[in-house]
Amino acid sequence: MTHLFIINPAAGSRNRTNEYKEKIESVFAGTGLPYRIEVSGAPGECARIAREAAKSGEEYRIYSCGGDGTMNEIINGIAGFPNVSVTMYAGGSGNDFIRLFSDPEAFRDLSRLTDCKEAEFNLIRCNDQYSLNICSVGLDARIGTDVANYKRLPLLSGFRAYAISAVINVIRGIARHFVVEIEGEKIDDDFTMISVCNGRYYGGGFNPVPEADPSDGLLDVLLVKKVSRLQAATVVGKYKDGRYKELPHLVRHIRTNHLKITCDEPSSINVDGELLVAKEVEFSVSPHKIRFFYPKDLTWEKEKVSV
Repeated sequence: MTHLFIINPAAGSRNRTNEYKEKIESVFAGTGLPYRIEVSGAPGECARIAREAAKSGEEYRIYSCGGDGTMNEIINGIAGFPNVSVTMYAGGSGNDFIRLFSDPEAFRDLSRLTDCKEAEFNLIRCNDQYSLNICSVGLDARIGTDVANYKRLPLLSGFRAYAISAVINVIRGIARHFVVEIEGEKIDDDFTMISVCNGRYYGGGFNPVPEADPSDGLLDVLLVKKVSRLQAATVVGKYKDGRYKELPHLVRHIRTNHLKITCDEPSSINVDGELLVAKEVEFSVSPHKIRFFYPKDLTWEKEKVSV
């Protein structure tokens, strides 16, 4: 088995390539464990490197050295290859997926990551792409995909960048018209946002469905009806904290393995923080699963994690 580290210099607020290399060498030098380090030079490189390793047929443990965007690229490179497992060696600005674990900071400690166990997690199929964590359409997608415009500004990493993006996008307009086909029902309405959850956290700390389970074979979907600007702060605040049940007149929760959304015009779709633009989008539980490894002393099951 080979340990493959894929470093994304563009992840987070600064280039951590040298820092990553020093830590990797300090842990692996002298162990005799086969490993190699690859550095992405352009968008799509992480996926290509991961796919080439997976196609070799050899057993690989891949360490995604970056944040959720880096992980998303790698996931799209290895989906369907059972000879590969993956983890996040955290260094991005959000690192949202790993927040479902009991100690997310452990993913910054390489020695703990090498003493690990595995879980099999579902993937979301979003048109021709894959997502491990959360996808969304509407206001939330516009907010999430605009965060990159703000997160590199001083003092605006993580949730602050998300908050600034939220304010700006609320001013631009809240609701859009969508047609949602889900569980045999066709819903034609104006929506503030629609989220499709496999994981639990995104947007630098939003936790829309605290009970979401990435291994249960179902997607937790929240349909948020049109709200006014006066309602927006209250609704988004409760949505952020996973209190959607307090808004039964505005938020509908549906568990499903497939849904389709049709937009009036090409719209922003958030796929683990990455931007997809489409007029029609289908989400489904992929037949492919991901082997995810993590420090063996952590837990992620919903009944064991405080949310």
